[in-house]
This record gives sequence, structure tokens and C-alpha cells, in this order.
Amino acid sequence: MSDDKSRYGAVNTTLGPSDSESITSEPSVKHKAPWWSYIWDYDPNRTHVERKFLQKLDLSLLTILSLGYFIKNLDQTNISNAYVSGMKEDLQMNANEINLIDIAWTTGYVVGQLPSQLILTKVRPSIWIPSCELVWTILTFCLAAASTSKHVIVIRFFVGLVESIFYPAAHFLIGSWYKPNELGKRAGLFHASSAAAGMFSGYLQAAVYKGLNGTGGKAGWQWLFIMDGIISAPICLAGFFLIPDLPENTRAFYLTKDDAGLARERMDDVGRAPRKKLGWSILKRVFTRWHVWALTILYIIFINIGPSSSISPLALWLKANKWPITKINVIPTGQSAVQLVCTVGFAILSDFLRNRPIFFGFLSNLFLAIWNVPKGLKWFSYFAARIAVPYGPLSMSWANEICGNDAEERALVLGIMNAAGYAFHTWLPLLTYPAKQAPRFKRGFIFSTCAFVAQFGITGLVWWLQRWEGRRKKEKGRESERESLGGGGGEGDGH
Repeated sequence: MSDDKSRYGAVNTTLGPSDSESITSEPSVKHKAPWWSYIWDYDPNRTHVERKFLQKLDLSLLTILSLGYFIKNLDQTNISNAYVSGMKEDLQMNANEINLIDIAWTTGYVVGQLPSQLILTKVRPSIWIPSCELVWTILTFCLAAASTSKHVIVIRFFVGLVESIFYPAAHFLIGSWYKPNELGKRAGLFHASSAAAGMFSGYLQAAVYKGLNGTGGKAGWQWLFIMDGIISAPICLAGFFLIPDLPENTRAFYLTKDDAGLARERMDDVGRAPRKKLGWSILKRVFTRWHVWALTILYIIFINIGPSSSISPLALWLKANKWPITKINVIPTGQSAVQLVCTVGFAILSDFLRNRPIFFGFLSNLFLAIWNVPKGLKWFSYFAARIAVPYGPLSMSWANEICGNDAEERALVLGIMNAAGYAFHTWLPLLTYPAKQAPRFKRGFIFSTCAFVAQFGITGLVWWLQRWEGRRKKEKGRESERESLGGGGGEGDGH
């Protein structure tokens, strides 16, 4: 079960304007933009000091979060790779036990989500996030010792519990340090590491199966978990030093006092509020605004639009057609390559156009739902399915902007979005993509096709609500200005 939800289809586009224009000032003097501004963010008013500060952030915060998301998705994707590489046979798993493993992980993921986001408002992210990474690394090692499917189910529950902290916490941190015109591409690059993990896991499993299967009395799928743990350990330890916490309380060794002051000033400039004392009023603020309701529905649809990450329709189709295990592990990495390129590309496009809602539609799933299509079109549909993945990080960036004026609301809304999405994901994939229907998944592909239509509708609704809220704020601002001017004029007349 990966946050990227990478099993769905491609083709339609719709773009909606973001209100970020209203909180980021445009330069008063027009400068000719350099060619690289089409790829990376460019602000002619940005000082040399601010450019150096952003470079520090990119090399530290963005890098360590991307590596953390890489190991998180590596530890998740390995279940799918292990399942088709001998784990099913060695542990004598029945057809739907892989779904039960998914349910265990998702249950832990949902249970841990909101408590973690509340803890994040009290405990330093540089302590909380790496500590949880260290626990899930140890649990990954434990999976190599599992001798029954029940062991795997229990371990995966606790893996989901500690992994639940990472995705919303990472987006909260990114939204706490970067301006709206910098958010999309950073969120996209962060998210692209999940695609890199999917590719790497496939290559790693193929290499491990070929080179280590049977070594030390352990099967290739067991060595996969061991290697994942070895890769994860140094990354989670580095997090204790490289995660800079928040602008108001950072103690990162690579940021000076001037850097911290600049960070706070940048967030003040775009109306990004710092944390306040946590109280019961946060519940009223969150649940009486439209933000949490509309954004949560949006994310529920996104998370559940395809199968769980443990179910790889392409890999299971290859297995049903008697492809060798090494190719079953390697060929689906092409899907991750498509996902990686599109995630980075659409993130850059999003910030350049200053738009968040980029939506890619349902043709891939429609072709797979029909099923009896030319083989070339079927191959295309499996790979093109990953074009839709950028919707995930961009929707989180959208939520960061919409809730930017209230740090506690922003933290909770990000957590509620993810938790609600996976609360449905606990049971819905068992109905839509049961493993016993592999590789046809007729019910699942029809469901995904319909879900894309629903996603299109809720995207339009959030876009309209954001514009409506922006207009209301501008009208209130003008009214306050008129009242202020009127009051001043009255006093002048009185004299």
C-alpha cells in the first residue's frame, strides 16, 4: 500500500488556477526569464542570500525526505516482489492472504495517522520521524524470519503503524519551509522517490533471486527484506541530523540564525502561520471549514482509485502467462520509470503555470476493463496507468496552500486526508481487486474507470471553492479598507 497509489490510468487534462497568485507578489519590473526558469523556480527579486538558503534546504530537507520516502516505498513494494518470487509458495499462502496482509498494513496505517500528526505539533520532527523510520527498518529485518503468513500479517500491521507518520509529516514539513511557487516541484521530486523505489525493488529482487537464492539457507525473497533493511538503516540515522524541524524552532547545524530568520520572514510573506498552542479550538476550526471535507473526499477517491501496492496487475498478468521470475520483477519497473518522469515533469509544469489541480483520466483502465483488446494496447495501458500518479503530491501541495493560514489545521487536514483515504483502503481493494481474480480484475478495472469520473468532479469542486473563498477574502479586505478610510474621513470632517 503506497501513498503514491500508482495503479491507474491516463489521458484527459484539466487545469484550475491556484489562489497562490494572491499571496505571492509579482516583480514590479519585468525581467527576461532565463531558460532554466522553465525547469526550476525563478524569482528576479530573490536575493543571493535567499538563493543560497534554498540550495541548503534542497540539499538537506528535500534530500533526506526523498530518501526517507524511498526506503518507505522500498519496504512496501518488496511485499509485492516477494509474493511473486516464492513467498506465496514457501509460506503456503492462499489466494487472498496477500489481501489480508494489505488489510493489516492499512489498519496500522490508519490507526497511527492522526495521533502522529498531533505528536508532530509537540515533538520535534527531527526526533519523531527518524525514530519511526528506525522501528520500521527493524521490522523489515523481522519479515525475513517469518515462517507463516500469520507472522507476516502481524509484522505488517506494526510496519503500517510506524510508516503512517511519514507521508503527511513530510508534506507538512515541505509546506512549512517553501513558498507556494516552490511547493509543487519539491513535492513532486519528493514523491518521485517512490517511483525510484519501485524500480529499485524490482531490480534488487531480480538480482537477489539470481545471486542469493538459497544462500545461508534463506530464499531469495527473504534476502530481499534483509537487503532492504541494510539500505534503510543509514538513511533513518541521517534523518536525526538533516531534518531541520520548523522555521520557528530549527536547530539544524547547517542553518545560521540569519537563515532561520529568513525562513520565518518568507513564511510570513505568504501568510503561512507558525504553530500555536494546541487546544480544543482546533477541532472547531478544522471541522467548520470546507477544507477538510472537500480535500478528504478528493483524497479518498485518489487513494482508492486502484489496487493496493501489494497487488501488481502487470506482474500477476506476466506470472499468469508463465514469464520467468526475473522478468516478472524487472518488466514492471518500466511503470515506475513512467511514473518518475511524469511526476517530476508535471510538478515543474504545475509551478510554472501556477496551477495545482492536474488531472489525468481513465483510458488506461477503460482498455483494461474491456480486456479483449490488442496485446500492444494492453501493454500500453499497463504502463500508461502511471501517468496519473502526480495527482497525489500535487493535491497535498494544494492542501498546503489552501490551509496555509493555520498551521494546526494544515497538519490535521493533511493527516485526515491520508488517514481517511486509507481507512477506506483497509477494505475496499479486497472488494475491487481481490487476488483470486488475477490477472483479469474485471471488477477492479471497471471500478477504477468510474472512480476517475468522480475524481474529475471533486477536483472541479475544490477548484471552485478555493476561488470562492479567495473572492470572499478580497471582498472583506476591501470592506475593511473602506471602513478604515470612512472612519478617518469622518474624524477629519469633525475637526
